[in-house]
Amino acid sequence: MPRSLAPRSAEAPEQALMRYDETATMDAWENFVTGQSHEGGSAVSVRSLIEHSWRRSRDGGIDAGGAAAPISEDREEIHHLVRKNADLLAAARPSFSSITQLLDGTGAMLVLADADGVMIDTIGDKSTLHAGTDIHLAVGGKWGECAVGTNGIGTALATGRPIFVHAAEHFCAGIKKWTCAGAPIRDPLDGKIIGVVDLSGHTKIFRPHNPVFVAALAREIEQALARQQREERTRLLETFIANSPGYTHRDGLVIVDRRGRATFVNNIPQVSGAKTERALLVDCGDKILQGPLTDLTKAEGSTFPDALLSACHFNPLQLDGEIRGAALVFPFSAPGPRTRSPASAPKLEKAADGIVGECEALRLAVDTARRVARSSPDIPLLIQGETGVGKELFARLVHVEGDRGEAPFVALNCGAVTRDLFGAELFGHVAGAFTGASREGKIGVFELANGGVLSLDEIGELPLEIQPFLLRVLEERVVRRIGDVRDRPVDMRLIASTNRDLSCEVAQGRFRSDLFYRISTVSIYVPPLRERGSDVALLIRHYSEKAAKQNGRPTVDFTDDAMEALTNYPWPGNVRELKNLMWRLNLLSPSPLVRRQDLPREVRGETAVAAAPAAADNQPAPKPQRLDDAEREAVVEALVAERGNLSKVAQRLGISRPTLYRKIYQYGIQTKRTFA
Repeated sequence: MPRSLAPRSAEAPEQALMRYDETATMDAWENFVTGQSHEGGSAVSVRSLIEHSWRRSRDGGIDAGGAAAPISEDREEIHHLVRKNADLLAAARPSFSSITQLLDGTGAMLVLADADGVMIDTIGDKSTLHAGTDIHLAVGGKWGECAVGTNGIGTALATGRPIFVHAAEHFCAGIKKWTCAGAPIRDPLDGKIIGVVDLSGHTKIFRPHNPVFVAALAREIEQALARQQREERTRLLETFIANSPGYTHRDGLVIVDRRGRATFVNNIPQVSGAKTERALLVDCGDKILQGPLTDLTKAEGSTFPDALLSACHFNPLQLDGEIRGAALVFPFSAPGPRTRSPASAPKLEKAADGIVGECEALRLAVDTARRVARSSPDIPLLIQGETGVGKELFARLVHVEGDRGEAPFVALNCGAVTRDLFGAELFGHVAGAFTGASREGKIGVFELANGGVLSLDEIGELPLEIQPFLLRVLEERVVRRIGDVRDRPVDMRLIASTNRDLSCEVAQGRFRSDLFYRISTVSIYVPPLRERGSDVALLIRHYSEKAAKQNGRPTVDFTDDAMEALTNYPWPGNVRELKNLMWRLNLLSPSPLVRRQDLPREVRGETAVAAAPAAADNQPAPKPQRLDDAEREAVVEALVAERGNLSKVAQRLGISRPTLYRKIYQYGIQTKRTFA
């Protein structure tokens, strides 16, 4: 009496292996392919997964006597295949590279196939790789179920889950000497299966944990894909920001990847009845980038109606010399002339408060800051400029004008934190994590800024040993408190600022290049006051009026020679120095009209007398030098003597480094200019 197929419930790999009977499985296969199997016969060890796959293989017309999979040997076709799956290959490369040597001598090979089951990469034991060519288990081999029947690659794709196919369980006779375990790889963006990773070899390599191994490897590749997609999404946004000066925060915006899927949506509340923050554009491949925009509405499942697309500006976005996506901008339209609404005016006025000036460089910096504010919070910002130029004002502008204006703005001056406390300040700590730690634990600034903006001033002072942890937070968006064992998700925009040339710091090994490139995705240069021309006069009037209002005194005015001295002065302390001087003059000037002699000696262009001759009996003694002037000169002299080495300057003056920072800040000393 012929044996029959008996479907069984899902079993663990070790259970299935214990039940596996080579002879019984071969008999069942022979009966199945000859049409002799029937229901109700004696049970054999054929799993339901295998039975269903055999049925699909038979119904698909697969030749059960086949000796090998089909294979493409067309170089152009294989080149196109590799190019099409470049992202998948790049995501798998780190994992495959770390495993390659471990497979030597094991009799196993590792396979990467695309969504159709076509092999695009192989690594492993050399003898097994060579043997695999006999059945076309090589790049170009087509291992979908529709091509070669039941096998680890094709059946994993067909079922959508990790599986193994062992020996006689294969559908084609020519591959029954092999065992394989495959796991599908899903696109993190939409969950679609885009490939499969498979471990194959002759039957002796089978182990119950093989499916677990490939499933873990598939998850690792998916995580790498997710990182790639986040990076590409960020770069597409950066490219759009850099090349779209006319875009405003009220315009609708959709950024799509090269497969036509939305990766960023803003101000498009309703599209075909579905919110586009969760909707995906139709996957129409390269057509979205090569054909007319109206192709989007013609494809089945399109989420964009004709009326919406007719008003859309379509901008292809290039990365590394090739089109990798596109920006769809839907201009805001309102009745009458397009003007800013009164409701939004106070917010903009508040955001730009203190950023006074008309020079081109400053306008460019403000425009860039406003465009960054409207961009994804994943994009960090680096603000560069000398001490006192107003870098924090730009950080606050980005905060207020972005969609996180009501969320926390947390600022930390890295130059005011001692080396030992950096970790606790940034990441926080659990109770008793180290000697001197708080009993209650402490929340770090990353968590305090969750949902909002974190401003790290003087980021160039961040110790090298802390920098990799900051990079991890930016890449993975999680933070781990000191002494803790779990990661905490954080969602914040990082704004870093510095008065150093970080590229020089990288070249000299004082700052990590990978962190520098990550935080300088978009950078703003705030020009020093000496480069801003007529802005000096505007700022003098602005801060004079503010000082008068705050102090309850009349606004001071300036004689022509006093104004000439003020406009010719190089302002090493920049806007901060000018602001402080206006407050001082408003409080201490003997009359509302400030004369040249009322200005500080350095503003008048007079240098200190190094050694005055002894006063004659009939001459008055020189006026004693002011304490703050003497202190400032001492700091400057020490900076010159130690050529800007702040640690040595602090030692020379007998003060701590944080105290030195405060003195430099207080007196508006530009360190680079001082010892250049």
